[in-house]
Amino acid sequence: MTFHPKFLASAIGSMPHHDIQQALDIVFKTLPEAPFWPQLSARGLNEQMEIQYSEGMPRRVIDREKQRMYFDTSGEYFDDLATFYESYLLAMDPEDGDGDCSAMAISPDFAAGLHAFEERLKERSQRLPYVKVQTTGPCSFALSIVDENKRALYYNDEFRDMVVKALAMKCRWQIRKFSPYAHKVICFVDEPILSAFGSSTYVSVHREDVVGLLSEMVDAIHTDGALAGVHCCGNTEWSILVDAGVDILNFDAYGFGETIAMYPQQVRKHLESGNSLAWGLVPTSPAIHQQSVESLVQLYERLVSRLVEQSGTDRDLVHGQSVITPSCGTGSMSPKDAEKVLDINQALSRALRQKHGF
Repeated sequence: MTFHPKFLASAIGSMPHHDIQQALDIVFKTLPEAPFWPQLSARGLNEQMEIQYSEGMPRRVIDREKQRMYFDTSGEYFDDLATFYESYLLAMDPEDGDGDCSAMAISPDFAAGLHAFEERLKERSQRLPYVKVQTTGPCSFALSIVDENKRALYYNDEFRDMVVKALAMKCRWQIRKFSPYAHKVICFVDEPILSAFGSSTYVSVHREDVVGLLSEMVDAIHTDGALAGVHCCGNTEWSILVDAGVDILNFDAYGFGETIAMYPQQVRKHLESGNSLAWGLVPTSPAIHQQSVESLVQLYERLVSRLVEQSGTDRDLVHGQSVITPSCGTGSMSPKDAEKVLDINQALSRALRQKHGF
């Protein structure tokens, strides 16, 4: 799926605001071509990263007293899973599915920003070039959330399969909801836990399984004609994302920018196939106060030079296939600093477009 972003500015979903309208004002001001719906975890437990996407999943338990979620895998759960798979097949079957993934809809109680974002879009008279939506990735969800015995769901084959299919449905539900407002929907799968891939903690998590889980998400996103991105806010084996077929590989270029050149042939193949790199150049940490648009332009140029040198990729191709984002979401920052990040992100996008003639 060819995509020529030419330093398009977008961002990761989380924001620190309590006030939904204030968050949306910032989003539409700083990301006029590719706004996203804000995930507002400061509003409470329901909008935490995994809990926000858990509605409709069988055997989910939210323990509000202990401020946590787990899945009850005890006893007989066949009927609960069977009911889920029936709704999955009605929507997702390649031959007979109707694409209606409302069984995995995300309600205003769990994503106030999503529904307020839709209301803003309804007020516009013209479609945007892009709208960005996002879903927690299956690896991060299944390795972070546990069963009643505090064992990660990832290690339960039945529940791991349910999680990836439920999240794939949530992607398609969002894509269909927002397609009327944009010429193209971008759907990111957020996988922060991939930064720990290969560590002793996850030694039993195999590469081929991760590729398979992500590929299933990407295929679902492509079904409705959307662009599939994967975001990881740390260092990981970037070739995993290439092998999973992502359109947009989003990485923390501020903290780990040189690591992308460690996979020269895979990244070259990725770009030459019409896919893109989303450079997370703008730090979402106190380092934002030591950076400027000029310093981040210089950082980008150094990283591109290293990638071109290592991979032999055409420099102009890299420029044309680049998206500009913050290094991660801004949810852990102050609202003032979050706005600063997105202001610099927009200015960086404009500066690079001007420098390279886009």
